[in-house]
Amino acid sequence: MSNYFRITGYCEQDDFCFIMDSNGYFEKLWQFSSLLLQKGLKVLEVSNSDTFLDGNIERVDEDNTQLFVRAHAHGKPIDTTLAIDGITYKAVRVEDRIYIPNKTLTV
Repeated sequence: MSNYFRITGYCEQDDFCFIMDSNGYFEKLWQFSSLLLQKGLKVLEVSNSDTFLDGNIERVDEDNTQLFVRAHAHGKPIDTTLAIDGITYKAVRVEDRIYIPNKTLTV
């Protein structure tokens, strides 16, 4: 069974942010978060496939051996909005990639 997770994070020491996906690598979302925290990274947004909307980031195929950096940039991620089908959601942007971490949070 595939478990698709997406996390937005920040590295304070080197001042960069990222969006990372896991599709089948972890059984539980907390395991993904825990790995990043152990590496000294801050976890800013955590989502599973039931809670996030893709925005302009296509999902990766199932892969239980790799994690996927979908976007990275200098500095912190940008809180923004994204309209889909006439509904405006709170979104997060890293470089030119944007997605909605929680589809229940509208503006």
